[in-house]
Amino acid sequence: LSKKGVNCVLADLNPNVNEIAEKTGKNCIGVAGDITNAQYRASVIEEAVKKFGAIDILVNCAGIVALDKAEDLSDDYWEKTIAINLSASFKMAQAVGKYMIDAKRPGSIVNMASQAGVIALDKHVAYSASKGGIIAMTKVLAYEWGKYGIRVNAVSPTVVMTALGKKAWEGPVGDALKKEMPSGRFAETDEIAGVIAFLCSGAAGMITGHNLLVDGGYTIK
Repeated sequence: LSKKGVNCVLADLNPNVNEIAEKTGKNCIGVAGDITNAQYRASVIEEAVKKFGAIDILVNCAGIVALDKAEDLSDDYWEKTIAINLSASFKMAQAVGKYMIDAKRPGSIVNMASQAGVIALDKHVAYSASKGGIIAMTKVLAYEWGKYGIRVNAVSPTVVMTALGKKAWEGPVGDALKKEMPSGRFAETDEIAGVIAFLCSGAAGMITGHNLLVDGGYTIK
């Protein structure tokens, strides 16, 4: 988005997010904090409007994953997963959506879901529940906010080769999963970023309430 000239506010738990934003582009700023905190969410919106004048796009992609058998998953991991992946995404969308409605400003919201929200994956009960919730939430927000010119969509990737993705999936487990995928490989970060940029663009002006799978064909079987 930055490369395409979009002014970007990076909101992340990483205390170095401002430095990361500066390296990303001259049109980027970073605001460090915890997305589950209401005060922090308000400050992100405030900083965006103060710096760039308005908000047209929200990309909700903060998240965690806790993998365990359903019978062994701790209450703590369940609560954290739902709080960060689902509740914080809704509350951020709610705050930005309210801003757009009050400002009479159309916009685009993209929520990061997952192939795990569409199919069953072993040891993913909390993660899958949170991402399935994201997909359902996306549809309802799109339905309610369409009259305001606000489009809301979800993106559901397979494993993405971020630093975390490489750490978790390089090796025999990842090789076995790739054999089940028609693509025979996992996604690169640019392939997800490009889909998000498309959904935020005018070319996607008639797409709302949609969950776009970017999974190399994994879920078609």
